[in-house]
Amino acid sequence: MKKINFKNSVLALAAVLSLASCSDEYLEVKPTGTYLEENFYQNETQAYQGLIGTYDIMRKQSGGFENMIAMLNAGSDDFYAGGGSSTDGAGIQGFSNYTINPTTIPGSFWSDYYQGIFRANTMLVKLPDVPMDEAKKSRFAAEVKALRAYYYFQLVTMFGEIPFYTTNLTADQFYTIEKSSPAVVYAQIELDLNEAIAGLPATVDAASEAGRFNKGAAQALLGKVLLYQGKNAEAAAQLAQVNGTPGQPNQYGNQLLANFADLWNIDNKFNSESILETSHTKESNATWGNWGSGSDEGNSLNVMVGPRGYVASGAAAPLYQTGWSFNPATLDLAAALENDPRRDATLANVGALKLAGLADYSPGYQDTGYFLKKFMPTNADITDGGGDQVLNYRQNTYVIRLADTYLLEAEALGGTGARAQALLDAVRARVGLPSVPVSLQAIWNERRLELAGEGHRWNDLVRTGRAATVLASRGFIAGKHEHWPIPIKETENTKITQNPAYN
Repeated sequence: MKKINFKNSVLALAAVLSLASCSDEYLEVKPTGTYLEENFYQNETQAYQGLIGTYDIMRKQSGGFENMIAMLNAGSDDFYAGGGSSTDGAGIQGFSNYTINPTTIPGSFWSDYYQGIFRANTMLVKLPDVPMDEAKKSRFAAEVKALRAYYYFQLVTMFGEIPFYTTNLTADQFYTIEKSSPAVVYAQIELDLNEAIAGLPATVDAASEAGRFNKGAAQALLGKVLLYQGKNAEAAAQLAQVNGTPGQPNQYGNQLLANFADLWNIDNKFNSESILETSHTKESNATWGNWGSGSDEGNSLNVMVGPRGYVASGAAAPLYQTGWSFNPATLDLAAALENDPRRDATLANVGALKLAGLADYSPGYQDTGYFLKKFMPTNADITDGGGDQVLNYRQNTYVIRLADTYLLEAEALGGTGARAQALLDAVRARVGLPSVPVSLQAIWNERRLELAGEGHRWNDLVRTGRAATVLASRGFIAGKHEHWPIPIKETENTKITQNPAYN
């Protein structure tokens, strides 16, 4: 995604839009002091607010305690759940040790994305009647279709068979809709993305439109969607449009950053390597009262991965902020990164700082001494605004970046040939690593180290059929843990059946 500046986007439709879940608890909200759906979308300003509200759900990537990156990291072989104890967050702990069940799975991983789908569906119904420029209206529709595709993609990869609809359900239909096969969902995702690609601009204004979908972002997402279905030739063709000549700027202006560490500079938002990016800001002034409600816009992943009780004891110690010690890195990942140039930008060896007397911290649950430096909270990121400090970190997070699409295309090409070799070489050359013969295993190894801690590893293991072997010691069971259980509230008094392995 290049580029979006959505600040303080508390949507006037909040009460209406909360009807997005299939759970009855979301059907009893009584709106007070808000616009209702029938009297909103009266002009371009309100349509733009609706567009912002549809984008807002993307903050699920790293916003709130139940965010995608921390959760997916915890289920991989590279990180543990961590936190304060074995009971600190039943969902993330259960996913990390594969005891997760319909009661402990956090319901927001289901309901938040359905809220995004509800908002997208509402926009697509209302937009045709909004008095505004037709070209702008067409662009809004294209963006909303891309967002709906993204939200459905998140759901289908997490849960497998899911309820599917493109017209919002009535109250009665919430209780009668059944699940659809992944093939049906994927077909709509592809349709939405192809229509979005046709209607999106190639570039956006960096100053006023930072973060909005462009054509390249939708193509990158479509390439990933196709690869997840095993449509490798189509995926490679789509991703080639995004990647261009390996190591050179693509047709949309994307290029690998020269310095890998610059990817994690909190002020380096929407840089040239960013394709699809989740926006965070300190300006919502979030407090504990609205944290996780959707009206908070800070990056919660930052405080989650920081070491508990961190104190710098010497001038040589990094100026980290204390956090909650979630996602401690495994010793296996630390060993894999030992001689890799990306290590120091990826992991912080706070345990070594403690042993050297340069810093101190209180080891949390499953502590290894290694913390996820890519998202470590720092003094430089402390908010100077209102609200609670730890809820207003402003670091953006990547959903898709160019190194990711290089390696996805190389994989789609079967890990063979001159182009696959060039794509792999470009990722390695950026950090000063020599060429290695291209193969699927070499590409997977590179993805692990290049994208460590960014929430990709678990899906990579599952979609390539390696999860049951790599995660056996965690308790992963083939035929069960490739998908999450459906939250129990979604199956109560509805026709939504539980994923069979969790019955």
